[in-house]
Amino acid sequence: MLNTLELANQGPVIPVIVIDRLEDAVPLARALVEGGVKVLEVTLRTPVALGAIEAMVRDVPGAIVGAGTIRSAADARAARQAGAIFGVSPGYTAEVGAACREIGLPLLPGVATASEVMAAQADGLSFLKFFPATAAGGIPMLKALAGPFPDVAFCPTGGITLQSAPEFLSLPKVKVCGGSWLTPADAVKSGDWARITRLAAEAAALRR
Repeated sequence: MLNTLELANQGPVIPVIVIDRLEDAVPLARALVEGGVKVLEVTLRTPVALGAIEAMVRDVPGAIVGAGTIRSAADARAARQAGAIFGVSPGYTAEVGAACREIGLPLLPGVATASEVMAAQADGLSFLKFFPATAAGGIPMLKALAGPFPDVAFCPTGGITLQSAPEFLSLPKVKVCGGSWLTPADAVKSGDWARITRLAAEAAALRR
């Protein structure tokens, strides 16, 4: 089973993807992979999200497809059935953690406070999504959490841009960051896949 920390080895940014039209799923994923971004988080925020995951897994070689916005055990099971090989949650509950362990879905759980970090750690999770990153204190908060939790690594997500990502990635405990800027809604709506490939290439080139 995939260790979620291995996702960080594939590149410095994980795109946070919202799919409104199923027909956009495959060309969008191909555009990202072509730009060098392989790890794709498809959020379960729309009716076609599970179908989009299925299509990407089936039709886009090289894509490492996971499901975001997992909020319940049912979400986790549906994501696994659709073919997702990892899950991402906005927060963390023991129920979600237990469900993911039961079905073998590696989880990147969301945390925003020290108590939430401790709850996730108590269930054996040490690579955590810091969300919503900028609203929850950004870089100062990540530096503060690094003190009492030296054995935890983070994927900050939420409000991060191409311009601010390098500063987040410079922190020793930040292994990768999540970003929605790679898939702008207007580019997806107009089918401007070349633009998304360019954005993916810029993100893939970010290094510490």
